[in-house]
Amino acid sequence: MRIEVLKSKIHRAKITQAELHYVGSITIDEALLEAANIIEGEKVQVVNINNGERLETYAIRGERNTGTICLNGPAARKAQVGDVVIIISYASLEFEEAKNFKPRIIFPNSDNLLS
Repeated sequence: MRIEVLKSKIHRAKITQAELHYVGSITIDEALLEAANIIEGEKVQVVNINNGERLETYAIRGERNTGTICLNGPAARKAQVGDVVIIISYASLEFEEAKNFKPRIIFPNSDNLLS
């Protein structure tokens, strides 16, 4: 039996941009992606603390050490610049493997950078 478990989380990052006229996705600072163990193209869930919106999209690598968190395409309507979000990815693991799995959780500072 396989179950889905938390794999990665970027906890309490701020939206820095919202680009409506874009194909879609969320652009995330490359340093944050690496620290959270999220790869480009990976499916992520974005939870907006300010308004309760939840959406699924995929990650795009943004410029390193810029703090970029940009919702693109229709997702841009789900948040405003300055909103605080949690970005989550999940993994499907065998039940026994999942018991010992440790997710990667990062806590960027108020500028979306790693301290």
